[in-house]
Amino acid sequence: MLEWIEKAVGFVNDYLSGYILVFLLVAVGLFYSIKTRFVQVRCLGEGFKKVFSKGDKGEKKGLSSFQALATAVAAQVGTGNIVGACGAILVGGPGAIFWMWIIAFLGMATNYAEAVLAQKTKVVDENGEVHGGPVYYIKKAFTGKAGKFLAGFFAVAITIALGFIGAMVQSNSITSNVAGVFDSFGADISKFTWIIGIVLAGLAAAIVLGGVKRIASVTEKLVPVMAILYLLGGILVLCVNIKNVPAAFGIIFKYAFVPQAILGGGFGSAIVKAIQKGAQRGLFSNEAGMGSTPHAHAQADVKDPHDQGVCAMVGVFIDTFVVLTMTALIVFVTLYTGDGPLHGVVGGAETFEALAGKENLNSGNMVQVAFQMTFGKLFGATAGNIIGSLFVAVCLFFFAFSTIISWNFFGKVNFDYLFGKKAIIVYSVLSIGCVFLGSIGSNDLVWGLSDMFNNLMVIPNVLALFALGSMVYGRFQKKKGICVEGKVSTEEKAE
Repeated sequence: MLEWIEKAVGFVNDYLSGYILVFLLVAVGLFYSIKTRFVQVRCLGEGFKKVFSKGDKGEKKGLSSFQALATAVAAQVGTGNIVGACGAILVGGPGAIFWMWIIAFLGMATNYAEAVLAQKTKVVDENGEVHGGPVYYIKKAFTGKAGKFLAGFFAVAITIALGFIGAMVQSNSITSNVAGVFDSFGADISKFTWIIGIVLAGLAAAIVLGGVKRIASVTEKLVPVMAILYLLGGILVLCVNIKNVPAAFGIIFKYAFVPQAILGGGFGSAIVKAIQKGAQRGLFSNEAGMGSTPHAHAQADVKDPHDQGVCAMVGVFIDTFVVLTMTALIVFVTLYTGDGPLHGVVGGAETFEALAGKENLNSGNMVQVAFQMTFGKLFGATAGNIIGSLFVAVCLFFFAFSTIISWNFFGKVNFDYLFGKKAIIVYSVLSIGCVFLGSIGSNDLVWGLSDMFNNLMVIPNVLALFALGSMVYGRFQKKKGICVEGKVSTEEKAE
């Protein structure tokens, strides 16, 4: 029975993520890019200025723009930036990274729209607590029973995908990597993973039970630290392998447009595979269009929804153009160029995926092997293996744990919407329990279900984004637009 369910879930995921969602998310990204006259180009600089502005403290009714962005980035920058990127490269070739960039470029406009709508439709209850996210703008887009059904559908899907199953997947990733570090020292801790589970559950409970303010307080400190640590490690890898950097960029562009040379088969099927895998992994790395990060952006205390919209774009930029690109370069300069084990294979049915299998490489260990090779050149093979494993495990811990606490908050908002405040204690117990359960065991069905509910929650969110377009791009239709030296036109101030 479980085997049949697993196959059914896999079929649904392949169909949704491979065709329907790629089309919907690319379409909505193009839609908002055109309608906003490419807000992601004209307003990105403004976004960075507002994120680091000292004037927005968010002390009265919500969070500061930086806190809201940090909470969103904590969810965006996760294991998908390491494992997901490597998976796309293995299946779609190095050219998949180019298509990830294209998807992220479009996704910045989508994320702008999500944040603006979250700001415009949020509500503040009698206790001064802010409630906002896709369920509120979905009901705005579709009135009556249709709106209630789509909002409820989204709320159920995201609660399961992020609050429950997602927590299991992330904690399982942490446990696996911690076990990998001990393996490098020759120690087997497979029977003691429950201890890791208790520690993770305890840490998560101490943070998430403190509410959104405590979550934001943690993420605003944790996100910069984890990003800087990973980027510094990546820069070291690039410096040690500096002669391979030009070739690394070269294969990204070469195989984006000549993928059959590396994937085999005809040009048509190869280019489809490269674009499809790049789009799939790119979309679910930066989460633009999924409806998750608007929950964080709704909490920002800003004067104008546009202000948080441009901040939201910064999150997609950091996720893909900085962190995910660094992952790709780390892998390319060590494994795909120079004397790397995956260098020089072209044509035929022997794809990089097949060769990687022969070299005992997979999406889960490629970055680890890259760091081990680099540290091995500096400190010797034995020390390099230990230091490389430890470094990647620490980075993955930060990535996965920050994702757990942000996803927990996103799920909580929707559980509250479905069942009310009195039921939040039930959600808290279940979600923290899932953190523990993920550490002591996981299987392909759990991962498949997580992907399926992630896929399903996109549909009502994107439909609402299309329906409420005029609420987002209306201000951009004037002759005097915004984002001209960060200033708003007189007409728009009056509006």
